[in-house]
Amino acid sequence: MRIDPRTENTARPAPPALPTAVRTPLAVAAVCGAVALVVLGVLFAGQTSGTAFDAWIRSPLMELHAPWRQIALVVDYTAEPVGGALVLGTLTLVFLRLGHRRAALLTVLGTGTSIAITTGLKPVVGRDINNGFFAFPSGHTATATAFALVAMLVLVQRRRLRATPATALVAAVTLTAAVVMAFAQVLLNAHYPTDTIGGFATAVAVVPAVGHAIDRVADRAQGRETTK
Repeated sequence: MRIDPRTENTARPAPPALPTAVRTPLAVAAVCGAVALVVLGVLFAGQTSGTAFDAWIRSPLMELHAPWRQIALVVDYTAEPVGGALVLGTLTLVFLRLGHRRAALLTVLGTGTSIAITTGLKPVVGRDINNGFFAFPSGHTATATAFALVAMLVLVQRRRLRATPATALVAAVTLTAAVVMAFAQVLLNAHYPTDTIGGFATAVAVVPAVGHAIDRVADRAQGRETTK
């Protein structure tokens, strides 16, 4: 017996970019991230030094040497152009292999948009570090956050987790990834700690918004195909 492809697609819809269990928490997080990014950008505009909080965090970290510096360089590489492309490509291929096409698209568009926004905001905010390098917000931290967030969304979808454990897992892993990258950026004197908060806020604001857009467009396209 032959199966009509349209019937098969209706019975097995494509996994969403944003799992239902975490849509509401992510929407709230996205709004909070956007507000935090704007507020911090205004506060740090034109600064040529960090805050007291930055100094408190930076002092002990910048005194660390081997093996911490080597670890920081490895972590940093995962968000550098070549290393970041390798991570992005690997995640995209894995998600496609697993049948999560929307997640694969979210990996590319969500991460790419986060990087574009952090890159564009740096000269606008104009926060200086190391005599002429724009620092806010951290693109490396935004990249690491975006990678971790999309990966956890796929895991939540595949494990069919309920709202509370799903939200806790996404928050814990995404925040951990951001903290690890922030540690590397501060230790390497590439960013102030508050720059990394801005990078985290960027990805938290952007990825859910892009994921929502992907789901809406894909659902509409799927609906039109079903009615044909």
